[in-house]
Formats: sequence, C-alpha cells, structure tokens
Amino acid sequence: MRIAVIGAGAAGLAAIRRSCCSAEVVCYEKSDKVGGTWVYVPETGNDAYGLPIHSSMYESLRTNLPKEVMGYPDYLIPENRKSYIHHDEILAFLNDYCTHFQLRDKIKFLHNVELVEPIGAEEKGTGSNWKLRVRDLRKSTVTEEFFDAVMVCNGHYFKPSLPRLKGHETFKGQQMHSHDYRRPEPFADKRVVVIGAGPSGMDLALEISKKAKRVILSHHLKETILTKFPNNVVQKKDVVELKDNSAVFQDGTSEEADIIFYCTGYEYSFPFLSESCEIKVNDNMITPLWKHVIAIENPTLVFIGIPFYVCAFSMFDLQVRFVLRYLNKEKELPTRDSMLLDESQEKNSRFNIRGFTKRQFHMMGPLQAEYYDDLADTANIERLLPVLSKLHNESSDRFLDDLVHYRDDRYKIIDNENYQQLND
Repeated sequence: MRIAVIGAGAAGLAAIRRSCCSAEVVCYEKSDKVGGTWVYVPETGNDAYGLPIHSSMYESLRTNLPKEVMGYPDYLIPENRKSYIHHDEILAFLNDYCTHFQLRDKIKFLHNVELVEPIGAEEKGTGSNWKLRVRDLRKSTVTEEFFDAVMVCNGHYFKPSLPRLKGHETFKGQQMHSHDYRRPEPFADKRVVVIGAGPSGMDLALEISKKAKRVILSHHLKETILTKFPNNVVQKKDVVELKDNSAVFQDGTSEEADIIFYCTGYEYSFPFLSESCEIKVNDNMITPLWKHVIAIENPTLVFIGIPFYVCAFSMFDLQVRFVLRYLNKEKELPTRDSMLLDESQEKNSRFNIRGFTKRQFHMMGPLQAEYYDDLADTANIERLLPVLSKLHNESSDRFLDDLVHYRDDRYKIIDNENYQQLND
C-alpha cells in the first residue's frame, strides 16, 4: 500500500510514524521544516514562494495546556520544572520525535500539494485510488503521483475566520487577525478592540495590555471570566458595528479605537481537494465524515486532527492507529449507509440535545474521553489513558479562572487515572 501524507506537523509526523510499518509513505511538506504551526516565523503575509505563511505562532507564546497532556502516547515531552512551556520547546520535541523514529527520509520538503482527486475510470489501470498533483517549489516543476490512500494532516490554524461587521469597510484604523500577530510593540499607546475571548483572544488581550493605552475585550462567553485583568482592560459584549474611528457594542455603548484585533479563530481549509472528493465544509463543519476522521464517500481519504479542545498529539496518534486498522484490512468498514447514519446521530446529539452550533461540531472538550474511547473500542486498539482527559479539562477551567497565573501551575501524572498538582 502507498500512502500520501499531506503536512509534516504534529499530525503528519504521527501519520508517517504509524503508517510506515505497513506501507510505503510519502509526506509532502510545503515548508522546509517539520512542526507545522509550531514553527515560528517573524514574517507575515506570503513566503518566498508566494504561498500564505502557515504558522500563527507569536514570539512569546507558551502552551495553554500542561506539557503532561501534550506528548504522544509512547513518546512524552521530557520532564522539567515547568508544565507550561515555550513554543520552541514543543518544536524541539517534534524534531526529536522525527529523529527518534527516523521520519525525515519519508518527507519531501518544499513540495506543495496542489490537487487531490480520486482516480477516474480512465486511469483505473494504475491500481491506485488517488492522484495528486505536487509542485516542487525549489524547481517549480509539477508531477503527478499515485497513491492507495491519502492522510490529510494540514492543520486548522492557518486560514483566519473573519466576521463581516457592519461598517468594517469604513473604519479608518487598522484591522488585523491574530494569525498575523507576532509581538506587542505595534500596539504601543493604541486603543485596541480585541474581538473574541477564546485562548488567543484572552492571551493576546493580556499581552498587548502591557503596551496599549486601552484594551476592550469583546466577547459573548456565557461562562464568567474570573481573571483579574489590568486596569486598562475592560470587557464588553459583541461588537455590532464599526464607525470611522470607533466600535459600537451590543449594549449600545461605543469606544474609540485605533485597531480592531480579530481573535476570531480559523476556518478548516483544504484548497487542494477536488470537488470529486465529495467533502464539504459547511459553517466549519466537515462532512460527510465518519468519527470525524474517514471520508464516507471515499474511505481511503482520511483527516487527522480535525477535533479541537483535545489532547492533540495523543489524539493524532490514536486517529492514525484507528484508520490503519481499516486501510490494512484488519477491520472491515461499516457500510456507507451505516456511516452516514452514525454521523447523522452525532449531529442530532450535538445540535438538538447539547445545543451546539455547526461551528462546534468538531469541538470535544469535556466530551473528549468519550470520543477517544469510542475510536479505540470501535477499532479494537489500545485506549488513551483517562488521566489525559481529566488533566486537560481541569487545566482548561483554570485558564478562565486565573489567566494571569495559571501557567505557574505544575502537574505530575501519578498513574493511568490520577495526577497531582505540585507546590513549589
């Protein structure tokens, strides 16, 4: 079997490592490094080859999860006195993982996948399921490659999601997305409206407050934010309109602003997938997918890393082990109708029972342990340790309660079920 892996970030590395035992694997990575979104580059916009810069990493970023839940199941982040570590330590870890499992010779760097399409009837003689059009960026040459399966591991923190606010075209100040944030100095003495209070919005509101004159954190969180922000940070409801030099909020108040800073998340994007792949992204819900992983209409096309608010690296490993059971014919896939029914039932559970929106369809959080166990039990593979989900969920609560200090917390995993918080 010949498998194409698209992307050499944390998901792609797990895909190469687990797949190369039973298949010929070729990974295409459009940059010259492993690590995906964990590769910090100071530039924004396009790279030297005219492609949009992939990484959203900013200079000071530390993980918003403890390292104890961020390793792979059998390859952990090395012990040190901190649980929340700098992004360059994660990148070093991924490079160590790549070296330890000898993955680099499977990766074609500076190769951009431009098209993925299922093999047509006229090309069935190739014996493959998929045709890829790949550009060698250094040589500027394009080749066609054929594969039995494709693992899409291109991440989902690179295409900004931007709301179309009333008056956005008339606002005279600067508008930017967190994807293009690197350092706080450009915000010095500015009045900044930060839109969104997810992980990046909360972190960046706090960081730029050290330089900005005034920061207005605009959001619609239902949970109470217990964090005590600096005096120059205030919280407001959603922005409903932009004027020439100000923002109007849901409560009718307005604030003068120099910068509108969108911390509004990202869109799933697969620009290389042809229409014949029969994958749709509908309000950030990818469909039709079985178990958030396998393309139901073309089951040898799989997506690693779609769910969010998860123990990411461990989940990537689990998802790859899950799909390989089917690609290697060790397990038989359910029928198409059964997989569609399974997806439909999950939609009903999430939308009608839990009240999720389409944009939350792939969100796990408190549901992650149930998801991991379902994958493992369905494919008869080893489960993830329950302690990972428990620690992930507690640390996520701490983020809302004490943004200023929660990264000082230190944890130690004691056994498969339990962890403890350490005191200095």
